[in-house]
Amino acid sequence: MPMLRPDNDAPVLRQDRDQIAWLTLNRPGRLNALSRAMIDALDHAFSELATDPDVRVVVISATGKAFSAGHDLKELHPCPDPDGALGLFNACSAMMLKIHHLPQPVIASVDGIATAAGCQLVAQCDLAIASTASKFATSGINLGLFCATPSVPLSRAVGRKAAAEMLYTGTFISADKAAKLGLINRAVGAEILAAEVENLALEIAAKSPTAIAQGKQVLRDHQDRPLDQAYAIAARAMADNLQGADAQNGIGAFLNKRPAAPRPSNEKRTP
Repeated sequence: MPMLRPDNDAPVLRQDRDQIAWLTLNRPGRLNALSRAMIDALDHAFSELATDPDVRVVVISATGKAFSAGHDLKELHPCPDPDGALGLFNACSAMMLKIHHLPQPVIASVDGIATAAGCQLVAQCDLAIASTASKFATSGINLGLFCATPSVPLSRAVGRKAAAEMLYTGTFISADKAAKLGLINRAVGAEILAAEVENLALEIAAKSPTAIAQGKQVLRDHQDRPLDQAYAIAARAMADNLQGADAQNGIGAFLNKRPAAPRPSNEKRTP
């Protein structure tokens, strides 16, 4: 049965269905701004998910007309003391890093604007699908504030020059352009967004959770490494993956022209 956390006034809602955890940003009146409360709620949810063997994919979506408008400006004005400001940005960075280190792939389902730290959240997710009506920007520069922390995953997702243009100008880009740059995987009509996201999540959830977790780790480990180091990391990962029961079962089934044995839904992942 789907599991819905009971407090519908919570900044983040969670529902589990078909081995997928659906997290919903739930501050529509504030355009799902990443307040400290929402950052802490996401951080807590990711900590729970990191050790949940029943969840194979995580989806992040939002209520209302925006995915997320970035940090809550009411928490930034008047300016908090330096330690308070650093604490907020460090907390947000730590939450983003939990997405990076989760064993499960994380999919952003975007319908509406994703700006500043909201754009950062999309860039940090492993995959993203957006409605064609969605728009993206790192718009802090328009307020005199360079989006330094959003620049970290953004530059890794779209490349240095494309990221620099978004960061220096604060200009909104369309979902179609975001797909061309690599910020999202694809843009689809709003009427089919939910189905597209669910189909992708179900397709990934049907794969070996051990292989997916190892795959996410190897992508993380060899990124930005010199080519020889990247190949060494990837070769070791494949050798380790090959030792697992899922790989041996799958290869044996292929060679013997038989279906692979089903995996238990609560199979634990290799850390």
